[in-house]
Amino acid sequence: MIRCSFCGKEIEVKGTVIRGDACPHCGRDLHSCVQCKFYDPGSYNECREVSAERVVDKERANFCDYFIIKGAKESQFERDAMAKQALEDLFKKK
Repeated sequence: MIRCSFCGKEIEVKGTVIRGDACPHCGRDLHSCVQCKFYDPGSYNECREVSAERVVDKERANFCDYFIIKGAKESQFERDAMAKQALEDLFKKK
């Protein structure tokens, strides 16, 4: 269970949060910067993920590839798999 950053109510999230997902209580976007575990108002671009592209409106849905919903339990295996896939995509032969 996670808490919506806008209304504070608990939400049950199964699987990955996609851009079109919204809080069932307040209807606000779930795939937004303020709902992300990397969101930090004191960091550069308000994000602790240094590779993420800048997002201007932190409260609206976006296409950030580094998004992880606050409170989600991410295993080291999942993080390693994401990093490996990013490297493979970067060095993919055309």
